[in-house]
Amino acid sequence: MKTKILSALLFILSFTTFAQEKVNFTEKFKKENQGKSTIEINEVKELLTIMLAITDFGLENDDMFEQKGDYYQRVLKHFKPYKEEAVIQTMNSLLSKNPLEYIFFTGNAQTYFLKNGVLVPNEAYVLPANKVANVKIEVNPITTYKSEIEDFAKKSHFSDFYKSEKPFYDKIISDYEKYSNLQKQWNWLEKNFDTKINSYIIYTSALINGLNYTGGYENNNFHLIEMVLPTVQKVEGRSEKNSEAFNTRSMFTEIDHNYVEKPSVQHKEELNTALKDREKWVNTKAYGTEYYPDGFKVFNEYMTYGVFILYAEETYKGDTQLLLEINNEVNSVMIDRGFIKMKEFNEKLKNLRSKNKKKKIDELYPELIKWCSLQ
Repeated sequence: MKTKILSALLFILSFTTFAQEKVNFTEKFKKENQGKSTIEINEVKELLTIMLAITDFGLENDDMFEQKGDYYQRVLKHFKPYKEEAVIQTMNSLLSKNPLEYIFFTGNAQTYFLKNGVLVPNEAYVLPANKVANVKIEVNPITTYKSEIEDFAKKSHFSDFYKSEKPFYDKIISDYEKYSNLQKQWNWLEKNFDTKINSYIIYTSALINGLNYTGGYENNNFHLIEMVLPTVQKVEGRSEKNSEAFNTRSMFTEIDHNYVEKPSVQHKEELNTALKDREKWVNTKAYGTEYYPDGFKVFNEYMTYGVFILYAEETYKGDTQLLLEINNEVNSVMIDRGFIKMKEFNEKLKNLRSKNKKKKIDELYPELIKWCSLQ
């Protein structure tokens, strides 16, 4: 029987940002990455994801690991014979005590390259995922278990498996480039907000399911955003345009946290006052709303999805049926999550946008906050 132990965590991880002093962006790194958006199935990250997926904990949590599809079956066939290895048992124990260990392992995967079976340090990343929610670590778990991870990779012939799956990985990346429109989203957000980001990286895997997260790093006047997301989803019963919008929403509502956050911080005190009566804004009985304890955090979540609606209204302008489907789905999803005034919030935000088309979205905050205070 599959458990859903992570359901509460899924609400808080989409806007996770890690401490920013644990990276080292040299001038060379900045030059190589400026203005680039990269989609990658990182080798070390895939290794660690596979190792975590074959733990007893991973096998019992299909909300953490995608367990449908041929790739998962190929992973089980190749790697499950090694699940009794000591390092897998250690990972299982760590996950059982704290599911956030998933992020501390996979979120620090880029700190190493795998070369000839040896984990070689990546100078740009020291300990990027060092704090999630209220949990903080001081030591990279990959460093702690470096020799054990190397031994597992060699014993299981991971590199051979990874190379054999390259055509499958290439198809995942090409689908992302075709259907996710990352550059288009990035351009729109840069145009409509004051915040500027230097580079984006998407790490994906066919093993990722609901546990998605975002990390933001600033170092040496360079701001990089990374996102860990599932592969592009092809949902039965959706039109091609609706599927595109669905996949866009999944990514967009990760990306735009980085743009919504800055003006929200500038108005934090006003937001906490305007939305102080939480029961007007969230169904406090809905599971997960406890992670939005004040007006500032409640507003940010409304705004994150509200801005996606603004993007959709502009991107799919003229397609009345599709826009109706997008609006209805966003409102439904958010209301189910406990954000009970999503429909009214979206209508007000769209109205403000239509009257102030030449203004940055940052500039709409004062009037939107005033409206919130009158509800």
